[in-house]
Amino acid sequence: MSRHLIDLSKSYDRDKKLPKDQQIEDPKITPVPETDPKMQNVEREPYYPDKTLVGDVNLAIALGRPLLLQGHPGCGKTRLAHAVAFALKLPLEECYIKSTSSARDLLYTYDAVNRLYDAQLGKDSPKDENGNPRSRDIRNYIHFGPLGKAIIRAQYGRRSVVLIDEIDKADIDFPNDLLLEIDQMEFCVSEASDGMFFKVPEDKPELRPIVFVTHNEEKALPTAFLRRCIFHYIELPEDEQYFQDILKMHDKKDVNLNKKAIDVLIRLRKLDLLKKPGLSELLDWVGYLQAVEKPEDELEELPYIGVLLKDRMDQKRALKEFGSG
Repeated sequence: MSRHLIDLSKSYDRDKKLPKDQQIEDPKITPVPETDPKMQNVEREPYYPDKTLVGDVNLAIALGRPLLLQGHPGCGKTRLAHAVAFALKLPLEECYIKSTSSARDLLYTYDAVNRLYDAQLGKDSPKDENGNPRSRDIRNYIHFGPLGKAIIRAQYGRRSVVLIDEIDKADIDFPNDLLLEIDQMEFCVSEASDGMFFKVPEDKPELRPIVFVTHNEEKALPTAFLRRCIFHYIELPEDEQYFQDILKMHDKKDVNLNKKAIDVLIRLRKLDLLKKPGLSELLDWVGYLQAVEKPEDELEELPYIGVLLKDRMDQKRALKEFGSG
């Protein structure tokens, strides 16, 4: 398999802003200086994508479409967003989906309870910098979510990477409720009577957030959402050199230990297991084996098997196959 480090054609300065005369002047849009989201550096992320994945990342960026990622657990779906953010020197906004997540959470949340509480305090309520009751301004109770921050940041001339992780954990309506925002990259805070409207400039597609969506195939996604995405399935190669390269990138330098651990992993993945170990399990396993200085000739006994296999029947099957059960 041909392998390439991520090499995207265009890079952006993390601290660069558009000149004032190029920023949005649409009167419907609300550029609020205090909501200009702070930039956060992304740590180096070792990643080794194949040529097809690099091509699909570039395609998603060029078309302004989310990249929908599927693949076996531990194959690197989530970490790709970190790698691209680091490669392009862009801030990363992360949203880890829960069963209770709503689509609006990606844009903003409204703290109505605290606003009511502050208003009931009367003369003792918190004050803003001008001495006015804080509860009068609804903006004090709006908290922007990952996609909302990325859209607002675009109004200030900066691009972002957005990760929507494990979208299939949410209710089936979740992706449907995001269709307009994903298409138009705009949203309105409906609770604000004066209208708080944010949008990525239509004439500056290079500021559209780069969106990665991971999906574990636990629940089917709506067709309308799929139409708006670029799809990529990340395969995990059964290639010793591939795993050697990954371990080396993560500073696992015991060559003999790495070689034996990879051999064990590949043999395990050929068994009829419910949950096959992947890259994440290999990195954790080798990292601990290296830390405790485990001799490579003891790996046939599958020490610390709980790192590799997360199902009891899989463990029994593997121990029997390796002659340890």
